[in-house]
Amino acid sequence: MNSDVRSGWSKLLKPFRGAPLGWRLRLAVLVLMVATIATVWVTNRLLTDRFTESTRNRAELRLALYSGNLLSELRRNSIVPQLLARDPTLISALQSRDYSLSTQRLISFVEEIGAASLRLLDGDGRTVAATDRSKLGEAHRNTSYFVDAIRSNATIFSVIPKESGGYSFVYSRRLENSAEILGVIVVEVDLQKFEQAWAGISDAVMVTDSTGTIILSTEPRWRGLDEGSALLRQPPQGAIQRAIRATTDWTALPPDAYLQGEAVMRLETRIPFRGWQMTSFTTYASIREKVNSVLALEIMGFAILLALAFYALSRRATLRMTLFQRESAELRALNARLQREIAERERVEKTLDLAEQTLAQSSKLAALGEMSAAVSHELNQPLAAMKTYLAGARLLLRRNRPEEALASFGRIDGLIERMGAITRQLKSYARKGADAFSPVNLGEALASALSMMEPQLRQRHVKITQILPEEPVMVMGDRMRIEQVMVNLLRNALDATKSMAEPDVEIILAAGDTAVLTVRDNGHGIENIENLFEPFYTTKQPGDGVGLGLAISSGIVNDHRGRLTARNGQYGGAVFEMQLPALGSDGLEAAE
Repeated sequence: MNSDVRSGWSKLLKPFRGAPLGWRLRLAVLVLMVATIATVWVTNRLLTDRFTESTRNRAELRLALYSGNLLSELRRNSIVPQLLARDPTLISALQSRDYSLSTQRLISFVEEIGAASLRLLDGDGRTVAATDRSKLGEAHRNTSYFVDAIRSNATIFSVIPKESGGYSFVYSRRLENSAEILGVIVVEVDLQKFEQAWAGISDAVMVTDSTGTIILSTEPRWRGLDEGSALLRQPPQGAIQRAIRATTDWTALPPDAYLQGEAVMRLETRIPFRGWQMTSFTTYASIREKVNSVLALEIMGFAILLALAFYALSRRATLRMTLFQRESAELRALNARLQREIAERERVEKTLDLAEQTLAQSSKLAALGEMSAAVSHELNQPLAAMKTYLAGARLLLRRNRPEEALASFGRIDGLIERMGAITRQLKSYARKGADAFSPVNLGEALASALSMMEPQLRQRHVKITQILPEEPVMVMGDRMRIEQVMVNLLRNALDATKSMAEPDVEIILAAGDTAVLTVRDNGHGIENIENLFEPFYTTKQPGDGVGLGLAISSGIVNDHRGRLTARNGQYGGAVFEMQLPALGSDGLEAAE
């Protein structure tokens, strides 16, 4: 770029020379946002812990108060049967069977005692006096509180299920005179007033007996159930719904329990009366409201600071826009100079197009060179075998053994067909056409590959160990190309054992869902496994190979939907595995 253009860019960037102040302002905004997030998070954690603890303490205090009131009511009413059992008026009425004043006397007692109801039963269990006159004449001979009171000399407490739902809590004691049992006094304790009082708060409260059955609850549907079954019921409108209404998870503490999938704080206390327990469920709603109110104030304060910061940024942007407008004339001049440079670059691009065409031609020549190298590599092995067979045939003819010489010529003819197939395969690489696969017996293909490698094996005195299954191992593929892979793997194994005193090559063929051919040697192993299957990568001396054998073999195996892998053996040497999809008996019959 010439000096005029450089000077134009210098004038264009002139308004930004005071940019450090803008970056400092942006950094301050970023720090403020980070501080906002950190402050809100820390405040949420601290206030949640504090408010949760205070809410739990208040809930525990309420629970202690509720249980104390309930126990006080039970103990206060437990004295009533004992006192009434000694009342001479009631005893005289039972003896004389004159109950005209008994009901009125019980009504006067219930107003002083505060019990739900009082009933006087005669010796046959018939109600002869009651604060509720509609119950006069009712028979209670078979009820537990009557039978147990007759049999016992103490006050009996009973929990009686009601037909309309809920429970009645009854104290009963027998009345007697000179060892004669006259009747039973029944005192019903008014515990439902506590349910009504508890229903006016946001907590859900329930009382369970020693068996775990709910006998008192702010939710009527819970009565008669255990806690697990009660919590699965859909709560109606009322205290329970307020107790489990949805709350956002602002808390940092794990919930004690879940009601209808919502987190609540569960507290329980033991009532020292017949194994009763009281349980309360408190929502996190109050905690959330308190925390949210503080967080809202904090966020509002930080929002005001951010608004001021953005206002400062907008003012700075307005000043820069003014400077940009002043530079518009210089930008137009700079634009004209840039257009001249663009024309110059277009001329350079035309020159580059010519260079690219030349480079493309060179790439084609390079591709032809690679193809020639591949042909040379793949034909080298059959040519070496043909040379050996021709020398053997010449020697057999001199010894007048024409039949054996004809067998060598037959092998040479097979190698020539193989060379023709290799050249056809290499020419088909450019077309990427579909291969005509057929069932291939890997055992027979391995025998053919070993037959081709026989001269090198005999010359090197290599120990070949074969582990083959009894049943044929069949795959779908091109037998010629599969044999080509086997020959390349065997040749690599031979090259790897050149420096070994006792060269050993182990060949294992296994069958299953996948057919696996393993070739293991006792050479020095593989130094660079990552580049092993790349074209033209070789560790051989110049003239011994061009590095295309494994690359071509990997491509052949991939075309057969298989894998060719390599690794170093546990006790030295290299291990190559060719994995191909096995052909089952059903697939073989279909192919035939």
